[in-house]
Amino acid sequence: MSDNKIHVYLMPGMAANASIFEGIKLPKDQFITHTLEWFVPEKGMSLIAYAQKMCEKIEHPDPVLLGVSFGGMLVQEMAKIIPVKKVIVVSSVKSKHELPKRMIFAKYTKVHKLLPTGLVNNVELLAKYAFGETVTKRLYLYEKYLSVRDKYYIDWSIDQIVNWDQEAPADNVVHIQGERDAVFPIVNIEDCITVKNGTHTMIIHRARWFNEHLPTIILE
Repeated sequence: MSDNKIHVYLMPGMAANASIFEGIKLPKDQFITHTLEWFVPEKGMSLIAYAQKMCEKIEHPDPVLLGVSFGGMLVQEMAKIIPVKKVIVVSSVKSKHELPKRMIFAKYTKVHKLLPTGLVNNVELLAKYAFGETVTKRLYLYEKYLSVRDKYYIDWSIDQIVNWDQEAPADNVVHIQGERDAVFPIVNIEDCITVKNGTHTMIIHRARWFNEHLPTIILE
């Protein structure tokens, strides 16, 4: 019987697919994990409307939602629509006040509209935007992880991130942030569980840390 098990839904970061969660293994006697995938938004779709559509993919009551990076923002919006047990955000932000200065600058100058998002087929550049890291060494891996290459989706995502207007975090949000996150620097983050030497891609590279700590974090 799975009735007493906790359903955990995993939402990847911008342009990434669910393969970033390959290393995440939660005890099967307590948890059932499900992965969510990005879809290309309709023209002019708001983040709230996108979250409503994503909520249709949630098949169990009171789930735990875990989102990485932009996926972390999305699951916070989803939690405003459906009842959830807990929201866990990884390598992300909990309010617009935690966004780095360069993103706030982009919001007011619209400079993000000038980003070379034709980069969708240049994995090296896309990884720089999505993961904040130079990935020449393991490019083949990032080819696998970053499969959402639609230009409209990338433009839309960047726009939603810099214009996110959440004023304050919700009560049921747990924030896990890496010490060396280059996309959302920890210096701007308040009230989080810190992963020593963790980068923006720690969900991939530090899966062992998550496997060790997530069960307790979820059950607390």
